[in-house]
Formats: sequence, structure tokens, C-alpha cells
Amino acid sequence: MSSLSIRGVDEKLSKILKTKALNSNKSMNQYVLDLLKKSAGLEKEKKYTQEYNDLDHLFGLWSDSDFRKIQGKIDKERGIDEDLWK
Repeated sequence: MSSLSIRGVDEKLSKILKTKALNSNKSMNQYVLDLLKKSAGLEKEKKYTQEYNDLDHLFGLWSDSDFRKIQGKIDKERGIDEDLWK
């Protein structure tokens, strides 16, 4: 694997790249590599990357009792009916 040095990066561009890398939870090196791969056509762009937040208002509202009740129903539905598999 080779290394590449890029000279002439001004302060504004450097700050933008650092911020975007931080927001992407990536190192600066990984972020720039991803940008280069994408612009060179080596990485396909994801088609389905939309995030939905329409149920966020429900997050954290279940009590432990609610969770056990719902999880019990889910576990019951996952059970295998032995008579159906004979």
C-alpha cells in the first residue's frame, strides 16, 4: 500500500475536512480516502441511505414490565410448532 502527501491544503479546506471527518466518526485519513475512492469511481454510492426518525418520540417509553410482556409475545411467536414440521 502506498502513501500520498497532499500539499497546498489551505486552512479553510483543512477545517472543513476535519469537521466532516469528525461528524462521520472517521479519522481524517479514512474520510479523505473514502472521498478519493468515491470520486475515482471505486466505491458505489449507496442507494438506500435515508434515515427515518418518525418513531423517535417513542424511544425509551417502555417500562420493564412492558418490555417483558412484548418480548414474551415475540418469543412465543418465534416458537416452532412441532406438529407442523412432521
